[in-house]
Amino acid sequence: MSIYQKIQDFVKLAIANGSIEAIDEIYLRNRLLHFLSLSDWSENVQETNLSDSLEIMDELLNFALKKGVFKAADTEFYESALMNFITPLPSKVNHVFWKKYQQSPESATNYFYDLAKQVNQVKTREIAKNIEYLYPSTYGDLQITINLSKPEKDPKAIAAAKLIHDNSYPKCALCIENEGFYGNGNKAARSNHRIVRLELNDEKWGFQYSPYAYFNEHSIVLNEKHQPMAIDHRCFSNLMAFLDLFPHYMIGSNADLPIVGGSILTHDHYQAGRHEFPMAKAALREKISLDKFPEIEVGIVNWPMSVLRLSSRNSESIVAASDEILAKWREYNDLSLSIRAQSSDGTLHHTITPIARKRGDFYEMDLVLRDNNVSETFPDGIFHPHAELHHIKKENIGLIEAMGLAILPARLVPELAEVEKYLLGKENQMDEIHKAWADQLKATDQFSVEDVHYKVGQAVGEVFTKVLQDAGVFKDDESGHAGFHNFIDFINS
Repeated sequence: MSIYQKIQDFVKLAIANGSIEAIDEIYLRNRLLHFLSLSDWSENVQETNLSDSLEIMDELLNFALKKGVFKAADTEFYESALMNFITPLPSKVNHVFWKKYQQSPESATNYFYDLAKQVNQVKTREIAKNIEYLYPSTYGDLQITINLSKPEKDPKAIAAAKLIHDNSYPKCALCIENEGFYGNGNKAARSNHRIVRLELNDEKWGFQYSPYAYFNEHSIVLNEKHQPMAIDHRCFSNLMAFLDLFPHYMIGSNADLPIVGGSILTHDHYQAGRHEFPMAKAALREKISLDKFPEIEVGIVNWPMSVLRLSSRNSESIVAASDEILAKWREYNDLSLSIRAQSSDGTLHHTITPIARKRGDFYEMDLVLRDNNVSETFPDGIFHPHAELHHIKKENIGLIEAMGLAILPARLVPELAEVEKYLLGKENQMDEIHKAWADQLKATDQFSVEDVHYKVGQAVGEVFTKVLQDAGVFKDDESGHAGFHNFIDFINS
């Protein structure tokens, strides 16, 4: 098929998704001709059925690359700029979104998500490379993924980034100024990036889909202002307000402290999506009472991390109770369990990772207690994956992983392949960091060519369970249970 036919098909896609109207066809065609360094047009094109947008994208990019229009190193930026031709303007996207919202919140998000996939804002082909499976832990089926679409980040580098004053434009990857930004060596390509504007408690926010989604309809809710993340009354209230707008989504926030927080602490944002995480499926280990909030059902979740679940038809009560628990946690100490609220210099160490959802008429809030203290024994974090687990996972345990979805680094694919060879007694180049673990596996199990891959995958799931247990401030044992009850007594005091 000729390049002219591909251009014509691309123009038809733009008409179909509302990026342009039929009267704009010649105009867009001429813009594409210039973009591809063509100076003429072939009239020998046919009316064809709509083609896959990513297939056409590949054809046009390959043509432009061979023609020398751009260098291979600049593919990311040129690709995004190409797809921008069939991406409606922000004003059009917002208009259609809120018009469809009048039908239902699902209609609005379905439109926006389908568009994001079509124009490659959500990179479906890269996401499809990720490895996914379940691990049946004692807490339920944990979701294990090996991330092959996005590089991992070091927790110390994340903490250091919070201290850097960056005057560049846009200031960070979550700023609303990324919408339509071409990109450069330090900033990602965002020409085809679109953000829906909304309000939460009279503040202006943006709603977008994550390019490298970790779960179904993974979206980011970002403050229009570039300001640091904060877990507080306003945060809890914003989560409830979002559920009022989109009751079919869950929403949560990373913690606002290094080590226990997410990868971006400098920009106030939440993460949402249409996905049920393992934590959401977990039952209560026991029910408890909050004396000040008798109308709220409260319980300790049967989970490796320390989680209180609040449930009520009244969202304001949930917010008030969450605020009370946060205030108490920020001043709570139990040195027998290495729990310390602040350092002698006044540095705060306690915060919460909150996750909110709706179940019918009930609002539900999970509050994950977090402590980012370090010690000589655990310099990376007392309640962080300990050193013997770093061969599998050393990065921050943020919102997504706290909910039971492991995001493991891409390096594990070749490394675990060598571990499998080692377990089968074959010649291998296994990394030394895996040897103690591999020797333990070899001593406790038998492996065959048929089952070694599955068994190693399950062993990785067991490591992730231990990762979550390390991150729990009140351990799932007798002393931890007693400590959790002491904290609940402190809340009620």
